[in-house]
Amino acid sequence: MGSLPLNKAVPLPAWPENQLNGMGVSELHQAARERVEQAWQRCREVYPALPFPQVWFDLKGASAGQAHLGRGGLRFNAVLLGENRQAFFDEVIPHEMAHWLVFHLQDGPRLKPHGREWQRVMVGLFGLPPRVTHRFDIVKAQPRPYLYQCGCQEQGGNQYRFTAQRHAQVRRGRRYRCRLCAQTLVYCGQELPKS
Repeated sequence: MGSLPLNKAVPLPAWPENQLNGMGVSELHQAARERVEQAWQRCREVYPALPFPQVWFDLKGASAGQAHLGRGGLRFNAVLLGENRQAFFDEVIPHEMAHWLVFHLQDGPRLKPHGREWQRVMVGLFGLPPRVTHRFDIVKAQPRPYLYQCGCQEQGGNQYRFTAQRHAQVRRGRRYRCRLCAQTLVYCGQELPKS
C-alpha cells in the first residue's frame, strides 16, 4: 500500500443537485453507475490493473452500500440512494470504491475493512474523511411494522418494533426479551404502513 501515490486529496467533481433531484429511478441508477466509473477511473490512476466492478441496487436494510468481493462488484441500497442522492454520490460511492481498491491490492483480502489502507485511500485519493457509517434515516429502508410488547404492568409495557425477518424468527420459535424486565415479548399486531 505504501507504493500507491495517494496525493489527489480532491473529492470527485460535485454532481449537480438539481439534476440528481429531478431523476427517476432508472436515470438515478444510471447516474450512480457513471459515478462508480468516475471513482474507478480515479482509482486506476494509482492502480491501473483494478478491474471494473459490477453494480447492483439490491442491498436491503440499514446498509447504504457494500463492496461484495465474492460477487465481483458493488451493491447499493436503492431506497437509501433515492432518499440521500447527494450523499451517495459524494460519499457512499467513493467509500465502496475505496474498499474495492484496497481488496485488490497485494494482501488486500487480509486487510481490515476500515483499516489504515482504506482510510488512506479515502483521504489521499478521494479527499474525504474516512467515515465508517452513515447517518441516513433508515425508516423506509428497514421498516419495522410488527409491534411487540413485554408484560411490564408497572410501566404500561415496553413496546418494540420488529422487522419482517425478526418477526419470522419469532414465528419459528425464537424468543426475544424486554431489555428492562427480561420478560418474553408478545406480538401485538402489525401497524399499517404510513403513506
